[in-house]
Amino acid sequence: MKKMIQRGLIGFPIGVMISYLITILTSLAYGGGKYSPVVPGMTEQFGSEIAAVAVQFILCGIMGVAFAAMSVIWESERLSLAAQSGINFTLSVCTMIPIAYVCHWMEHSVEGALRYIGVFAGIYASIWVTMYFVYRARIKQINADLNK
Repeated sequence: MKKMIQRGLIGFPIGVMISYLITILTSLAYGGGKYSPVVPGMTEQFGSEIAAVAVQFILCGIMGVAFAAMSVIWESERLSLAAQSGINFTLSVCTMIPIAYVCHWMEHSVEGALRYIGVFAGIYASIWVTMYFVYRARIKQINADLNK
């Protein structure tokens, strides 16, 4: 629990930093020379751009806290890799869906939510497979070093 809290505290500024990096990159790609800190639908929902930015700031910080705290799951020796993956994925989706909905990162419909979950699952699977092979290679190297 102590590790989760420590990592969570570090996660808030990281979540905010990543979200602002994404707004800068998307503004560069699609903004036509203008900075777009939030999706227009979010500005409409909250009545002003500053209110929408403040809400997105807080939610992205919360997302950072959640993802940083959830990283502890991967260190549990009591859980199998499948159990760790299932728990982490479920908690990740439960974190992302409400935040994506409020921030208008997904269409506000069942189809939009399912599409968002599908894209999220694809990205999650890609990262999972990549990390699996990275750690597998590291373990092989450690075992080879131990056998010398």
